[in-house]
Amino acid sequence: MTDQVTASALGHFKVLDLSRIRSGPTCVRVLADFGAEVIRIESPAGLDPNEGALGGRDTYDMLNLHRNKRSLTLNLKSQQGQDIFHQLVKSHDVVVENYRPDVKERLGLDYATLSRINPRIILASISGFGQDGPYRERPGFDQIAQGMGGLMSVTGHAGQGPMRAGIAVADSGAGVYAAIGVLVALLERERSGVGQWVQSSLLQSMIALCDFQAARYLIEGEVPPQSGNDHPFATPMGTYPSSDGHFNIGASGTTQFRALCECIGRLDLRDEPNYQKNPGRLKDRRYINEELNKAFIQHNTEHWVSVLNAAGVPCGPIYNMKQVFDDPQVQHLQMTTTLQHPRKGPIRVVNQPLVMSRTPARVETTQSELGEHNHAILGELGLSEKDIEELSKRQVI
Repeated sequence: MTDQVTASALGHFKVLDLSRIRSGPTCVRVLADFGAEVIRIESPAGLDPNEGALGGRDTYDMLNLHRNKRSLTLNLKSQQGQDIFHQLVKSHDVVVENYRPDVKERLGLDYATLSRINPRIILASISGFGQDGPYRERPGFDQIAQGMGGLMSVTGHAGQGPMRAGIAVADSGAGVYAAIGVLVALLERERSGVGQWVQSSLLQSMIALCDFQAARYLIEGEVPPQSGNDHPFATPMGTYPSSDGHFNIGASGTTQFRALCECIGRLDLRDEPNYQKNPGRLKDRRYINEELNKAFIQHNTEHWVSVLNAAGVPCGPIYNMKQVFDDPQVQHLQMTTTLQHPRKGPIRVVNQPLVMSRTPARVETTQSELGEHNHAILGELGLSEKDIEELSKRQVI
């Protein structure tokens, strides 16, 4: 098992990862999978009050997030720990952190300090609500951002109260936006020769991901309501019952609607003058859905997915996670990759969703053991074995 990734796309960049939980690690995972050399800075055992917050080092979540990294333990609350980190900054390109904004200033990890040490450094900071403003010091959590960013107000069935998404949309979104920011900053540095401070937040990312629903309010002044599994303004486009479950249809265009009606033998619906454009169908959505449901309940999901797709009507099953990864198209897309873990043996993790023709992502190593690379990394800085042992005794590492 090698210590670092050898994929070529970002192989000439070096990253210091101070992040934890999900948003920061999501950002770093993109960089690491495309070849950046990543050192994950962790607290020495017993010093972090949040140690084990996600259930332990060998949990599925940690193993999926923290591949392709080396691990260095460093007590950043100590002066020696900060000094070692600053020494690393001199030779690195990117620092990623998701502390509360005030924390990094206390620890000497702010952009003003780091850029004095290395003017080419790029600091990526992910916060709950932004690096300044009235909510600057509030702790940020995904569900809080889902609520404040508008997602929960448009998710769920009308009249049944707000509903969170089943995944960490704000966390993951903030991480991906931060990764984009880092890549933009690296490209710009090729021209200017200097780094910059990249900032993303859960709240900003959540609002951005609301996209057309946010634009609906900003441009038209409409406050979007909940619409359950129906599309907000197109029909028939939503979830329908079959004899053995449910499936999704996306027949928003008139040509697709007419083909759908032919598949279920309802030429009366196909030829209804009021249904030749979406506004007329939307006005009668409840009636149309009731009629469609009567037909769909006669056959199973597999039947309808086959028949409707063959007729050019977008249609798909609704999978649980086992069914997702059993699907032949998902397997063809290689959305999992297998790693060897020292205690769990072979494990599968989620692969990068980007396809690159020359420089693909490569997931090569599982999460490192805590401090596994202390001696190697500190040795690269010129410290002797005696120096390293002394740092360990003082709980600096």
